[in-house]
Amino acid sequence: MSRRRQRLIQRRKTLGFSQEKLAFAVGVERSTVVRWEGGEREPRPWQRPKLARVLEVSLDELDEYLASQVNEEPDAERLVFALRNPAAVDLVTVAHLAERVQHLTAEYDTAPSASLLADAGHCHSQVTLLHNFAPAGRIRRELCISTAESATLMGQLVWDASQRRDHAVSVQYFDQAISAAREVRDPILEAHAQLRKGFVALYGTKNTREGLRLCNETAMVGRPASSVLTGLGFLHVGEAYAMLGERRACEGALGAAEESFARIHKDDEAFHMFSPTQFDRLAGSCYLFLGVNHRAEQILTRSARSLVRWRKSQSIVLGNLTLAYIRQGKLEEACGTLHEAIDLIEETRGGGGLNIAFTGGRELAPWRHEPWVQEISDRLFALMAT
Repeated sequence: MSRRRQRLIQRRKTLGFSQEKLAFAVGVERSTVVRWEGGEREPRPWQRPKLARVLEVSLDELDEYLASQVNEEPDAERLVFALRNPAAVDLVTVAHLAERVQHLTAEYDTAPSASLLADAGHCHSQVTLLHNFAPAGRIRRELCISTAESATLMGQLVWDASQRRDHAVSVQYFDQAISAAREVRDPILEAHAQLRKGFVALYGTKNTREGLRLCNETAMVGRPASSVLTGLGFLHVGEAYAMLGERRACEGALGAAEESFARIHKDDEAFHMFSPTQFDRLAGSCYLFLGVNHRAEQILTRSARSLVRWRKSQSIVLGNLTLAYIRQGKLEEACGTLHEAIDLIEETRGGGGLNIAFTGGRELAPWRHEPWVQEISDRLFALMAT
C-alpha cells in the first residue's frame, strides 16, 4: 500500500509552495515532487542539499521528513465516510482528493492515456459528487478547483484514448471544467479548459473558425492572470489562421504569442504548462499548414531534439517533421523520423502523434511497394490493431 510523506507535504504547504513551485525551485519536474511526497521515490543525493535549503531545514531534518510516512488508509477511511455523507466532507478529505488529481495530472505526459482513464474517472466521480453537495465556503471552493482540474484531465484522457474521435464526451468534460472555474472566478483553470476545447475544434471536428474563436477567448480570459496561457492562446490562434491559409494573420498571432512568452515570470500560476520549445513546436506546425515546408523543417528539427521529457509532444513534432520531409521529397529522412515517432507512440499511445503518423503513412502511399514503406505500414497496422 502506498505510504505518503505527510510531514514533507505539510512543510511544503507551510512555506506556501505548490508542487509546481517547489519543483521549479529545486530544478526537477512536478511529477518528481509528486513521487517524493507519495513515498514512491527518494531524492537523489545531489538533490537533497538544495531541497533542504528550499524547505529551510537541515539535512538531518529533511531525512526525518522523508522517513516519516503515514499510511493512506486513514485518508481513505475519511473519504469513504464523506462519500456516504457528502454534506459532512472536511478539508482533510478535500486535500486528499486534490493531491490525487494533481498526481494523475502529473502522469499525463508520460503514461498512456488509456492506462490513466479508470483511476482518473473514479477520482473525478468522487470529486464531482462531493462538489455537488458541498456547502458554500472554503470546502466548496476547493472542490470547485479540483472539479475543474479533474474534468480537464478527463477531457484530455478521453480524447487521447479514443484516438481523438470522441469529441462530444471530451467537450462535455471541458464545459464542466469551465463552469466550475467560473464558479470560483479562476481565469487560469477556465482558460486551460477553453484551450483544450479549442484543440478539439482544430484537430478533431476540424471546425477551424470555432477553434479560432475558442483560442482567441483563451488569450482574452488568460490575459489578466497568466502570460503563459495568453501566449498559448495566441499560438493556437496562429495555427488556426495557418489552417485557413492566412499567413499574415498567422504571423501576427505568433508575434503576439512571442511577446506574451517574453513576459512570463516564474510566479505565473500556469508556469508548469510552459516549455521553451512550445513556440517552435507550433510555429513549425503553422508553416507546415501554410505549405512553407523548408521553413517548417528548420523549426521542427530544432524543436524535436529539445523535447526529450515531453514524449507525447515529441511524437507530434516528429510526425509533423516527417510530413515536411515527405513534401520536399526527402524520403530517407522521413523514414527515420516516422520510425522515431512510432517508437514514442508505442510508449505513450498519444492520440495526436498517432493521427499525424497515419497521415505520414498515407502520404507515403506512392512508394508503398518499397520495402521501407511496407515496414512502416506494418508498424502502423500493429498500432491500429492494439
